Amino acid sequence: MYKRRTVIKSLACAAAGVALGPNSGLSRALLSAGQEFVSKRPAVGQRKFVSEAVEGKIVEIKLAIVDPELAWLFENCFPNTLDTTVTFGTHESRPDTYVITGDINAMWLRDSTAQVTPYLPLAREDKKLKEIIAGVINRQTRCILIDPYANSFDFGAKACPWGENDKPPNRAELCERKWEIDSLCYPVRLAHAYWKTTGDASCFHGEWRQASKRIVQTFREQQRKRDAGPYSFKRTTDNPIDTAPFEGRGNPTRSVGLIHSAFRPSDDACIYPFLIPSNFFAVVALNQLAEIFSLELSDKSFARECQDLAQEVKAALDVYGKARHAKHDSIYAYEVDGFGNQLFMDDANVPSLLSLPYFGCCAADDATYLNTRAFVLSEDNPYFFRGRAGEGVGGPHVGLNMIWPLGIIMRALTSRDDREILSCLKMLKTTHAGTGFMHESFERDHPKKFTRSWFAWANTLFGELVLKVHSERPQLLRRVV
Repeated sequence: MYKRRTVIKSLACAAAGVALGPNSGLSRALLSAGQEFVSKRPAVGQRKFVSEAVEGKIVEIKLAIVDPELAWLFENCFPNTLDTTVTFGTHESRPDTYVITGDINAMWLRDSTAQVTPYLPLAREDKKLKEIIAGVINRQTRCILIDPYANSFDFGAKACPWGENDKPPNRAELCERKWEIDSLCYPVRLAHAYWKTTGDASCFHGEWRQASKRIVQTFREQQRKRDAGPYSFKRTTDNPIDTAPFEGRGNPTRSVGLIHSAFRPSDDACIYPFLIPSNFFAVVALNQLAEIFSLELSDKSFARECQDLAQEVKAALDVYGKARHAKHDSIYAYEVDGFGNQLFMDDANVPSLLSLPYFGCCAADDATYLNTRAFVLSEDNPYFFRGRAGEGVGGPHVGLNMIWPLGIIMRALTSRDDREILSCLKMLKTTHAGTGFMHESFERDHPKKFTRSWFAWANTLFGELVLKVHSERPQLLRRVV
């Protein structure tokens, strides 16, 4: 366990690195604390939350990284969510954690899950960290019960002025009401992973069970078997990807068992609303709910309902999710409509086609996935960009020729090739524009042209990547990238 004395001892060892010789790991680690790579973290007294387990892990991983700049990036990025975005308290005697995205003072269900998930393995050692993650689950439960169709919440902070004239009007708690399948999958992923990691089932209280049933109800409504369901979203805008067409209902789909999504994880409107990566994610989330309700909550009836819906969506994916590409043979389409129309692209926002093995949607060596991966990471994908600064997947959200670090990180997280992982680490190291943090996107030739200087999801996911490399391929961290 990471007790305070462990952290202090590790720091003392790092400080002694010079005495151990210029080629020792400790000596090299010391370079990252030198004049050139000064920590970009807030001062200790200004951090939102401090976890001894996280601090101990930072020390441990930095000592294993030869490249001083990569070590510095990890030190800055991995704790960024805890340092800057969490507000912890209690609500109705339960832990309650509000998590903002960074430079937008609002909580996305997707982002908040992704921001805290990399800390879960350390929650077994740190009671306070465990409590803060439980608080995220409880706050997400409240969000879903407020409105299962909303993607983000600001609880009256008015952090999202772009939605002031949305129709129907937003409730006071909402930031934005863009219906995205993944917004309901991510909270299930977090609750399931928390339970499996810590053994704590206290988050599965009555409100959580109610929210879970709202998730399944919403998925069924958006299968649109009888009608378009209760959801619509219209925004007055000159940007066509920022609103749903046809009176806010989205483009038409044929009822085939897939779930209709108005928007993508990028918050951009779908063209063909059967968004394949998100339907895959829904299958995983439904099976996770079935496991919880069967094994922990002894509700076999609802567990079967979740399993039945998962099987129905999976069967539809088998029929409609695959497409024949002229160059890449059988691949997964990004979007379809059930009428035979298929969209060939991928977007860096997660879930994406690239990320399918990351979520357990398919095996990393699945033949269709490998074909899809080759397509996504080629110029046959209209949102794959290559330039002097690097290469990677972007998306329509911030425009052409903008590469997203999220896409580079996910490429590495799903790779089985040492050279590819090292290449991704190098691109991430050379495109942070001297800031010490990941960004939303950067221009393919000019990394100093970037969007969002404070984007905690990308920062924490980068930390997750380094942890994975350290665990599975530690030899890669013993190289200068």
